[in-house]
Amino acid sequence: MPPDSSPDASPKPRRGGLAVAGLIALAAGGFVVASGLWNRNASEAKLKEWTDAQAVPTVSVVGPEKSANQTTLDLPGRLEAYTRAPIYARVGGFLKAWYVDIGASVKAGQLLAEIEAPDLDQQLLQAKAALASAQAAEALATVTAQRWQQLGGANTVSRQTVDEKTADLTVKQALTKAAQAAVDRLEVLYSFKSLTAPFDGIVTARNTDIGALINADSSAGLALFVISDIARLRVTVSVPQNYVPAVRINTKVQITVPEYPGKVYSGVVDASSRAVDAQSGTTRMQIVVDNSSGELMPGAFANTRIELPANLQALSIPAGALIFDQKGLRVATVDANNKILLKRITIARDLGQVVEIAGGLVADDRVIESPPDGLADGDPVRVVTPAKPAAASR
Repeated sequence: MPPDSSPDASPKPRRGGLAVAGLIALAAGGFVVASGLWNRNASEAKLKEWTDAQAVPTVSVVGPEKSANQTTLDLPGRLEAYTRAPIYARVGGFLKAWYVDIGASVKAGQLLAEIEAPDLDQQLLQAKAALASAQAAEALATVTAQRWQQLGGANTVSRQTVDEKTADLTVKQALTKAAQAAVDRLEVLYSFKSLTAPFDGIVTARNTDIGALINADSSAGLALFVISDIARLRVTVSVPQNYVPAVRINTKVQITVPEYPGKVYSGVVDASSRAVDAQSGTTRMQIVVDNSSGELMPGAFANTRIELPANLQALSIPAGALIFDQKGLRVATVDANNKILLKRITIARDLGQVVEIAGGLVADDRVIESPPDGLADGDPVRVVTPAKPAAASR
């Protein structure tokens, strides 16, 4: 039998090669599996690290500033004549004539109108007649008292009779004085038949005409004339209570009116009521504005802009940094370890985009400019420096 026909000659080397190939394949498979597991763990670690990094809020911080915040207080007001006098009648009768109409300039003491009062004329004549009678009675009583005093000195009449004549003279003198007072009173009323201007100004109202019935002391009705001094005007404004300490006497005020857009009139705070209206929570203040040009009109609406003094020591932060929740008004600051520290503050003045802080912050605090929701004490944050605005090109 040939040598290669033996049944045990070729199968042995073939089984050994298969074993080696299997080991190699197994090792390769294990390497692939191990490599995949390692890559997966590395990716998960990187993903977790990235997720944790993204979970840390990125914030920009600003420092409280000490700056002179020049601010103004804009309030509506109503222009009024600095001096205004409604003219009423002191005597009853009929209007005889009027000499000035609305818009006319008048001087102090100038005649405005005349009233015809026949009843008053008759009363004055009667009072003068009563005065003449009293004076005649006083003259007779004087002569009589002198004669009886002479007789009493000669002891020809009793002392009692002399005293009676002297007392009668005293009574007659008193009656004369009373009659003179009645005449004087009616003469004063008689002078009120002529209505005159109490001061220099313009006639802003005329509510009567020739022949109109005039009732004396009818102050409840319309005034016959209204005289207004418009060389200076008053502007009355209602200042909120928290701004009252900042608005002092002689504070400068800018005044504008709709009929002259773009034109600004200068005024000053002249007086304060020094009391707070319980219903509105405001204090009434009076502003005086020069109106020598006569452009401004009493009774007109005006806008006022009051210059408020700057507080050089106050710390200012952006209004967007405020946090208001159930714990009150706070701001979020960042400590040296870039962790959140919430601080309770109080506001001195709200200036719109900027607020002045009365307490709760120091100049070295780092305040988050726009805090995200859900911040709590101890939360880590990533601080970035806000970009500075580019300089304007020349």
